[in-house]
Amino acid sequence: MASLTIPPVLTTPRDDAMHLYKAFKGFGCDKPAVINILAHRDATQRALIQQEYRTMYSEDLTKRLAKELSGNLEKAVLLWMYDPAGRDAILVRKALSADAIDLSAATEVICSRTASQIVHFKQLYHSMNGTYLEHDIELHASGDHKKLLLAYVSTMRYEGPEVDRATVDYDAKALYKAGEKKLGTDEKTFIRIFSERSRAHLAAVSAAYHSMYSRSLKKAVKSETSGLFEFALLTILQCAENPAKYFAKELHKAMKGLGTNDKTLIRIVVTRTEIDMQYIKAEYQKKHKKSLNDAVHSETSGDYRTFLLSLLGPGH
Repeated sequence: MASLTIPPVLTTPRDDAMHLYKAFKGFGCDKPAVINILAHRDATQRALIQQEYRTMYSEDLTKRLAKELSGNLEKAVLLWMYDPAGRDAILVRKALSADAIDLSAATEVICSRTASQIVHFKQLYHSMNGTYLEHDIELHASGDHKKLLLAYVSTMRYEGPEVDRATVDYDAKALYKAGEKKLGTDEKTFIRIFSERSRAHLAAVSAAYHSMYSRSLKKAVKSETSGLFEFALLTILQCAENPAKYFAKELHKAMKGLGTNDKTLIRIVVTRTEIDMQYIKAEYQKKHKKSLNDAVHSETSGDYRTFLLSLLGPGH
C-alpha cells in the first residue's frame, strides 16, 4: 500500500510544467512550489510532466532540477523523477560504480526485489549503461556473496502464494544439514535454495525450520555466514517473510545514533513510497512506539524534510 497522496482535483501535466517553469524563474528557486507539485504526482503523471516540459521549453526537466536544487533535496527529487525500475537501475549502477562502490546498497536493492522487478530493471540497466548487471556484479562483488547475487538476478522465481509442503520440509532439512548440523557451512545449498525458491516458499521453509529444530532460520544464517553474504541471505529471507518489517528496520538503522545515513533514508523512502510505505510505517510504529514521520522529522531539516514527509503522507 502506497503512501503517496495525490490531490482529488489534479491540474494538467501542462499546467504543472508551467508552474514548475515559473518556480525556476527569477532569483533562486521556489522550492516549496516544486515540492508541492512533484511530491504529489505518481510515476505516470511525473513522466507526462517531463514530456510537456520538454515540449514547451525545449529543456530536460531533470537537468533543470539538478541545476536548481542541491544537497539531499536534489538527490531525493532526482531519484523520485524516475519510475520504480529506472530508479533501481540507477541506484544499483551507482552502487557498483568504481568511484563509489557500495555493495550493501546494491545488495539491498537486488535482494529485496521480486523476480519480475529484477527482469524489468535489468533491461533498463543495460539500455541506460550499455553494460549488463551481471557484468558489474562479476567485477565488484566476490566469493559467496557474488555467487548468490549472480544466481538471484538470473533466476525466474515463482511469485504466487502456493507452496509444496514436501519440498518445504526437504529444503528445511537441507539447510539444517548444510549449516547447523555440520562443522563448517555448505554455502552452495544456501545459495541454491535462497536464489531459486519463491517468497511464499522461503517463508514456509523458515516456519518449518523453526518447528523442526526450535531455532530460527534467521539465527542459523547469522551463525553460519558473515559479511555481505549474510546480509544478502537475510535480506532475501526477511523480504520473503515481511518486506515492510525489513524496510522499517533498515530505516531505523539509518536514523539511529549520531548522524543520519541520508543515502539509505532517501533510497528507501523514495523507492517504497509508491509500493508499500503504509505497511512500513505501521511496522515502524509497532516496533518503536514512534511514527516514522516523527523520526524523519527529527532527523532531517528544511526543504529536504518537507519533501520526504510529503512522500510519507499523513502520519503522527
